Parts: sequence; C-alpha cells; structure tokens
Amino acid sequence: MKKLEIDIPLTSAILKGDLVIPEDAIGIVIFSHGSGSSRLSFRNRMVSDLLQKQKIATLLFDLLTEEENQIYENRFNIDLLVSRLIETTEWIMEQNDTKNLPIGYFGASTGAASALRAAAYFGKPIKAVVSRGGRPDMAINAIHQVTAPTLLIVGGMDIPIILMNKMAFDELESVKEMKIIAGATHLFEEPEKLQEVAELAIIWYKRYFTKT
Repeated sequence: MKKLEIDIPLTSAILKGDLVIPEDAIGIVIFSHGSGSSRLSFRNRMVSDLLQKQKIATLLFDLLTEEENQIYENRFNIDLLVSRLIETTEWIMEQNDTKNLPIGYFGASTGAASALRAAAYFGKPIKAVVSRGGRPDMAINAIHQVTAPTLLIVGGMDIPIILMNKMAFDELESVKEMKIIAGATHLFEEPEKLQEVAELAIIWYKRYFTKT
C-alpha cells in the first residue's frame, strides 16, 4: 500500500492532500468534506480506511488553504469548492499512479453539493457518487446532468436533511438509491452507524468500479 502526503498544484492555490493507493486498487474515491472540515476529518478518515481495506484508493484533501479557511464565507462558497474539486480531479487523472483508475466521489454535508456538481461537469469519467448526510439540494440546478450512479445516505433522525435529499433524489436522472439509516443523527455519531455508511459506500463503489 502506497501512502503519500502530497501538494496538489492548482491554478490559484496549492492544496494539501493524503493519497493512499492499495496494491491492485480497483478505483479511487476523492473525498469532498463539508464546511469547516478538512482532510483530517475523523469521520472521512474512518470511511477511507475501510475503503482502502477493500482495495479502493482514497484522496482526502483540503479544498481551502489555511488562509482561505480563516474567511468564514469561503467555507460555503460552493462555486469555489466545485472549481477546486474539478481541478484536483483533473490532477488525479494525470498522475501515473491513478490515471487508469475509475474515479468516485464521497461527499459529506455541503461537500455532497460540490461532488454532484463536479460529477455533472465531468459526466462519464465519474463512475460513482456517495453522499453522507449531504446537501445535494445545493446542487439542484446541475443535478439532472449527473450521469454517475448516485447513493444518498441520510440518518433516520436527521429529518430536515431527509427532506432535502428526497427533493434532490427526485431530480436525479442517473442510477440512484437513497438509504436512510435508522437511529442515526446528522453526524452518524451513534455506535456502528458510520460503519454502516462505509459498508453501503463500499458496495456501491465496488458495483460501479468493476463495471468499467
């Protein structure tokens, strides 16, 4: 397994990332975290560790520099976050270790909106999208352009987010599923709920990575 701390050179910034590539990887999942979070997010790291054990490479990266993150409004600037995710994806597509791997996105909270808008931008090169407690409704204007099979995972006790996800689900025209995890709140902090999220995501990625 190859573990790399990387600098991702983009047009307007250099972003920090952690790239892990298991031997014989079947694909790579790029994580798009929510507002105020970072590549060090405990929840995303737990999910990424479980993906790696299933031969799925992962990239966790900071969508903002430390300086940019000090400006609160940047955390909700979806246009900026989408552009960063698109450029980072293009960079991954050019690297020798990853250029031949099917690509998926894992978006949490507002990161789900940027993941879906980036998936709409790329079209077929993105093979699967998973949203955890996400805000896909924030990508509603682009969601009908998403071609990647999309899985929306929501906590059963997260009522407002369930309604937002149902609205977005109805607009999706790609292969789609919505899973509501009973007894889970927005952050899936309850025992074994995050593990459930990871297991659903693994099944989804394996299904659509191996079809390519």
